Amino acid sequence: MRGVVFDGQRVEVVDDLEVRDPGPGEVRVAVSAAGLCHSDLSVVDGTIPFPVPVVLGHEGAGVVEAVGVGVGHVRVGDHVALSTLANCGTCADCDRGRPTMCRRAIGRPGRPFSRGGEPLFQFAANSAFAERTVVKAVQAVRIPKDIPLSSAALIGCGVLTGVGAVLNRARVDRGDSVVVIGAGGIGLNVIQGARIAGATRIIAVDANPEKEAVARQFGATHFLVSVEGVRDVVPTGVAHAFECVGRVELIRQAIDLLDRRGQAVLLGVPAATAEASFLVSSLYLDKSILGCRYGSSRPQRDIALYADLYREGRLLLDELVTATYPVEDFAKAAEDTGEGRVARAVLTF
Repeated sequence: MRGVVFDGQRVEVVDDLEVRDPGPGEVRVAVSAAGLCHSDLSVVDGTIPFPVPVVLGHEGAGVVEAVGVGVGHVRVGDHVALSTLANCGTCADCDRGRPTMCRRAIGRPGRPFSRGGEPLFQFAANSAFAERTVVKAVQAVRIPKDIPLSSAALIGCGVLTGVGAVLNRARVDRGDSVVVIGAGGIGLNVIQGARIAGATRIIAVDANPEKEAVARQFGATHFLVSVEGVRDVVPTGVAHAFECVGRVELIRQAIDLLDRRGQAVLLGVPAATAEASFLVSSLYLDKSILGCRYGSSRPQRDIALYADLYREGRLLLDELVTATYPVEDFAKAAEDTGEGRVARAVLTF
């Protein structure tokens, strides 16, 4: 079968990939579509260290092809969106409704794939850039069949991370002010999360002025090409600042834009060794800097919620898909994504 493999030196679209059958508590999914996220590119450029060779991809949707022993919540033929969260479901954090903190879901890559007899790692417990993948049952969330799989694919990372950061981590409230630094795939979902939460001033900041139209479509009330104009809109500072790029100087700017009791939420991914600085005194008025893993999501609950919001017309998915590419055109999709020409590229099988 076809898949996108990174061997530590180069990325290659191969056609001789194999995946094992699902074991107990696992599901095999025929992937229909997968979003290309900057995290995939960060593995290739070394920003995210990951063992190789690895099958890339972590944002996908498809059709259940087989289930292992003990799986009852999905059946063969169901449409599912895939999460990257292979949490155990039984530890203290899972029991408290914090699956993103499950230690069994972090840093334990499996190797369900093989090529020429050599095992390959699975990226983010998912590897959606393959015609078929095997995931833990908890990662497969059933969705209505009337949702296009090319759109549903984007729920599993971009929507869970961006909208989840707003609703679950920051808990943006009605009437709040929000600034979103970076209007890419994650930033647009933060913007629409803020709109859904009822924020009244949603300021999108992106150096590319061509992103204004789509940012406003998703809910931005203001658009700026730098943070310098934010205090013209909100003189006292904002209640919530989301950094969605992953640059340390932008993290500092997000912190400096906060009002009293404001929160800076860090979603962008800089290099693992990157350090940011800020004025300690700037935090004394009950300000906070919040990390956020995967939108502090509970995928079995949140994916179903976002699917309902999409069907009600309140959550935008189709509009996120700015370009689709057959998997063979991965190189072109990666170039367009890296250069910022598309908000979200979707690979199709």
